[in-house]
Amino acid sequence: MNDQPEISVVVPLYNEETNIEALYSAILASLQTLNRVFEIVFVDDGSRDNSFDVVKLMNSKDSRVKGISLSRNFGHQVALTAGMQHAGGNIIITMDADLQHPPEVIPLLLDEHSKGFDIVNTRRIDSKETGYLKKYTSRLFYRLINLVANVSIPESSSDFRLMSRKALRSFLQFGERDRFTRGLVSWMGFRQTVVNYECAPRFAGKSKYSFRRMLNFAVDGITSFSAKPLRIASFMGLLVFFIGFAYAMYAIIQHLTGNTIPGWTSLLVTILLLGGIQLLSLGIIGEYLARIFNESKSRPLYFIKDTII
Repeated sequence: MNDQPEISVVVPLYNEETNIEALYSAILASLQTLNRVFEIVFVDDGSRDNSFDVVKLMNSKDSRVKGISLSRNFGHQVALTAGMQHAGGNIIITMDADLQHPPEVIPLLLDEHSKGFDIVNTRRIDSKETGYLKKYTSRLFYRLINLVANVSIPESSSDFRLMSRKALRSFLQFGERDRFTRGLVSWMGFRQTVVNYECAPRFAGKSKYSFRRMLNFAVDGITSFSAKPLRIASFMGLLVFFIGFAYAMYAIIQHLTGNTIPGWTSLLVTILLLGGIQLLSLGIIGEYLARIFNESKSRPLYFIKDTII
């Protein structure tokens, strides 16, 4: 099919071999009834399984399936950007490959777009199978980032969204390497709305977001949009300075009046408190320096190993 697509569905892949065909069938069932020209752009983010081979096979049967294979694993956020840069549609929909972003919601996103919204975000409604720890940490993260950041991100939002071509052109102007797409989209402005969806169990395989990756994701989100942690570190340093100064005055007075009592407890507590504050402050500063270092190198976001058009 050589028609210019109206809708591009962008799907990052990382070891999703067992999910691709089921996702493809679900997207087809959702879009074919709308009688609109579309394409599906799969972005293989350095998978170690046969994900890209599955995409190649699907392309040989359906030319609406496109594929991009990155040279290594650059991360979910970069893979999303790569797919959006290569999407040809006037409407771009991004979603994950594990079927926890239900394709049957796509018509709802398109309905909201038809009302004049340039960006249609989604909000996840957790199922009963979702663990308490995941629910609690997710809620804590969004409350924290909305407290300290200069953007407002709906709780339980996801990277399942629709963007108009106009909004996408603006989004692609971002050159950041440590990307937090949800924050960038919120910061952009434009007319936005939110659609709720129920999060289904993962179709097959296991989540690629380990606790370490989730923690890095949270740090990227906070440091991308707020300098408040640096100010908090400065405030803690100032607070400890005044406490230390007051304690020093007290110690001098006690020494001059001959009331000093040898002891290690107060000394140990003071050293631990000061040392802890210093290390925490240095860690916060280090996170921001690392971001500056990464940006200053101006390296490309990704390299492409292979494409299927």
